[in-house]
Amino acid sequence: MTRRGVALEVAVLGLLHDTPMHGYELRKQVNALLGWGRILSYGTLYPCLKALGKAGHIVAAESEDPETRSRRARIVYRLTAEGKEHFAQLLEESGPAAWDDDTFGVRFAFFARTSAASRVRILEGRRSRLEERLENVKLAAQRGRERTDAYTRELQRHGLESVEHEISWLTELIDRERDGGHPPEVHETSTH
Repeated sequence: MTRRGVALEVAVLGLLHDTPMHGYELRKQVNALLGWGRILSYGTLYPCLKALGKAGHIVAAESEDPETRSRRARIVYRLTAEGKEHFAQLLEESGPAAWDDDTFGVRFAFFARTSAASRVRILEGRRSRLEERLENVKLAAQRGRERTDAYTRELQRHGLESVEHEISWLTELIDRERDGGHPPEVHETSTH
């Protein structure tokens, strides 16, 4: 399975772990989880749901909501006991796939269900991967500086600052995890 496929599997299992959902709601929740930069199509979601069902991780049943009986019945997906166990196993995997751009955010979204030791390994792996990437980009930028225009250099600067910011954030999280703490609660502010 591709890394994106694993990220989608973790997202679907994690969301269904909280509550059963029909496809439309699940797609909406997965899109919110994946972030503004990636939109999940039904053509990607439904094959994933079918594969998870075939593996025995989820079951699909018609909605028992009386409002949907007059219309076409919606299919509601529920996590099985095997699905809960599989989800827990996926969360404890802390190797290189958990550090990648395609999977890290989804894995991070379910850190509350991940053991402290696995959280630290994933955070350290992600930081190490970004530090390596940062050094490679810096070297490439220095070598090609005379061949790039001001806009390209500005884009490179922005990329470097973004990676440096994420490394700093990861270091804070690692320190907190080692001290037994969790990230501070984020409270949404009203714009009214």
